[in-house]
Amino acid sequence: MKKIYILVILFFATALILIGSSFVKSELKPTPEKLKPFTVVLDWTPNTNHTGIYVALAKGWYKDQGLDVKILPYSSSTPPDVLVNGGKADVGVSSAEGVVSSAAAGSPIVSIAAIVQHNTSGFMALADSGIESPKDLDNKIYGGYGSPIEKAILHKIITTDGGEGVYKNVNLDVAAMQALTNKQIDFFWVFEGWEVIQAKKQGLHIVYFPSSNYGIPDYYTPVLMTSQTEIKQKPELLKKFMAATSKGYQYAIDHPKEAADLLIKTAPKGTFPDVGFIQASQKFLSAHYVDKGRLWGVQDKKAWHEYPQFIIDAGGALDKNSKPIKTLDFGKLYTNDFLQ
Repeated sequence: MKKIYILVILFFATALILIGSSFVKSELKPTPEKLKPFTVVLDWTPNTNHTGIYVALAKGWYKDQGLDVKILPYSSSTPPDVLVNGGKADVGVSSAEGVVSSAAAGSPIVSIAAIVQHNTSGFMALADSGIESPKDLDNKIYGGYGSPIEKAILHKIITTDGGEGVYKNVNLDVAAMQALTNKQIDFFWVFEGWEVIQAKKQGLHIVYFPSSNYGIPDYYTPVLMTSQTEIKQKPELLKKFMAATSKGYQYAIDHPKEAADLLIKTAPKGTFPDVGFIQASQKFLSAHYVDKGRLWGVQDKKAWHEYPQFIIDAGGALDKNSKPIKTLDFGKLYTNDFLQ
């Protein structure tokens, strides 16, 4: 009887030890945190300006930061700054012009990172159009959007080259490259790392005028931006988002081909039918995301003062009543606070 009693005690003692051990292990094991939803809205269809975001998504770096990042597609009917200011997206891709325009109209957004260190945009025409320099753009047809900022930039570029700055603007209902090759327009605003490479791959003979060569102050384009409300309410989430995004762009800087492959793989199926074009574009942009020795994304006072001032001086920044403004608080247009 004693033996049975001892065995029973041993059985229960062992059970208690096992239960206690299991409890301790469960207490020590961290409970996975639920991912925080976070939305990013693009400024156009996916392209190599967005590579760092797609790399971070593909590598799981957003999840490592506790974020469930969703990319919202671009919609011409609702621009990124409207979605971000309306609380429909946490972060958006925009431009320096977009940041200035929003601030002038009383719906400010804040640039939180420069995607590309310098302005790599300009104006492109076909070589057989007779256009050899910006002054030849006088009286030609421009395919654009009719914004006052476009007018200010074009007027400056053409007059700097000795022209009058007079041209015809048409709003396009087809892709600008198609309109150019069909002779519906004579020139349009392009990114060197996208449309210029695209045109050359198509065998087109073109002329290209970088705007920075004709009196336009250097600036960041595109940029990542958010709202003032987001900055106040979700600063820690923004830091986490930027930590993963910075890692994504640095990877693209160091590994252009692999980054391009991840962009193609992660973007919606069928987005990039020409893999060679994406590889060429990525090679160009990976060398332009940031100057050597600098941290990706960091923005300087000079760029956020000279270019916005140029826009204001040219009458290209309009208030909500479509009247030119005379001043802006440039320091509120950008911040580096979310970069590490």
